[in-house]
Amino acid sequence: MKENRLASRTDVHIVPDSSRVVALLFVAGQEMGGAESRASNVVKRIVALPEADVRRRLKDVVQRFARRHRDIVAIFSQHAERVSNRLDPREDLSEERWLLLGASFTHEYSLEAAAVCNPSMVVHPDQSDVPDGAVRFVMSFRGVGEGHRSSIGFRTGLVTAEGEITLDERGPYPMIGTARDGIFHRDVFHARLKAMGQDGESSAYVLDELPLVFSIEELEARLEILTSEFDRRQDAHAIARHHRSIAASSYGVHFDADIDISERVLWPVMTAEAHGMEDARFVHFTDTDGTSTYLATYTAFDGVHISQQLLRTDDFISFDASPVVGAAAPNKGLALFPRRISGQYVALTRFDRETNAVCFSDTLGHWGRAVTFQIPEWDWEVVQLGNCGSPIETSAGWLVLTHAVGPMRTYSISAVLLDLDDPTKMVAALKEPLLTATSEEQDGYVPNVVYTCGAMAHGDILVIPYGVADHRINFATVSISKLLESMTTSEHPTIVSKVRHRRLEDLALEV
Repeated sequence: MKENRLASRTDVHIVPDSSRVVALLFVAGQEMGGAESRASNVVKRIVALPEADVRRRLKDVVQRFARRHRDIVAIFSQHAERVSNRLDPREDLSEERWLLLGASFTHEYSLEAAAVCNPSMVVHPDQSDVPDGAVRFVMSFRGVGEGHRSSIGFRTGLVTAEGEITLDERGPYPMIGTARDGIFHRDVFHARLKAMGQDGESSAYVLDELPLVFSIEELEARLEILTSEFDRRQDAHAIARHHRSIAASSYGVHFDADIDISERVLWPVMTAEAHGMEDARFVHFTDTDGTSTYLATYTAFDGVHISQQLLRTDDFISFDASPVVGAAAPNKGLALFPRRISGQYVALTRFDRETNAVCFSDTLGHWGRAVTFQIPEWDWEVVQLGNCGSPIETSAGWLVLTHAVGPMRTYSISAVLLDLDDPTKMVAALKEPLLTATSEEQDGYVPNVVYTCGAMAHGDILVIPYGVADHRINFATVSISKLLESMTTSEHPTIVSKVRHRRLEDLALEV
């Protein structure tokens, strides 16, 4: 396939490192999805071991694994506490036996055993001590491990004024953050309940007395009042269960500040993402009052179903996750604009799984209207289109990297330009791919794929981190001005007419 010559590939690469491991709770009998554990039998065997055997085995385990984890002894103790309810209360375990108990309920998980892919790059919140003309960045990526379970990791580095990319050394000990209760948004609850057919009088009785953003304590207080009136509201307990199930989709994660960002791992917390957190698309968002934060949409996967989630962070230390709902957000590929337009939040979406569209909302949690601006047109995009992360604002318009799928399920990265004031209007587009897998990039976990979840602009340089064959990450750079000059308007009036017709259909799409 012919590729546009605008992009320059770099010699910077990231390959999966199977030695990046975390220590997780392991319950025998449930490792393959079984319902019955063998935990009680394991506990009995640990209790019955001679003390000399306990000391010898614990010493061996600590010697083999201490170098791979920040504090393996503390992890053993935490995991022993998790299963201590199976101990006879009369048992008085020595410290060594207690730690061996924890070690027997621990296993290592290799975060990158299968792949690293789907990178997204933003400007780092800390630009202190950066060389003149350079910028420090944070890049998120998807790590894929055993069982194809995905997590979100981070790398940092510098881009010079000339576009030279260097990566910082990674910290040695990947760490999963500490989960905590989340913050809840009233509009998200209404939208989720409506989709379930449960947004009636009893739900309104709960939510209408809550602020727009509320806590788990405030929600539980209202649910307690609701269930106390079960004799007058026969659906009270069912409605309370629905509210609690929605609340379970919102949570927070915190890391100690002394843990390097390259060691921080966002790991599945809730059931809806039990099989992975995929395709995070980060953007540095600035609101109308001048405040800014980092936002990212990602796909939660439970092994069967997918759903959209929103991440918020100011510092990449504390994160809040909450569900994203609405007719424009049922599939992968929601990417937020870096600011509001005409007072509304805006996002790219592929709500129909094959075209590129824009959606608008008064909130970040509910996306109910979509307007198509691009449908498959060229031979290299006949299967489907999608976005490759959040738009980048230029004086000429919103620069959007897109992905396209053609024959032999070949993925390419291309670009379009949207009107600054009305992003439903596509101003121009590339007629050829910007990046397509070379012969050296063709093979991997998923062949013939190049894909990114977000590029970063630095002056006139667009830095594109991209996944190769869903296995490793490469980098390319392109001059933004030359890219814009290479774009042309569509030469196919029939296609333009179809897009206009599609827009009229999509404008009626509401939830």
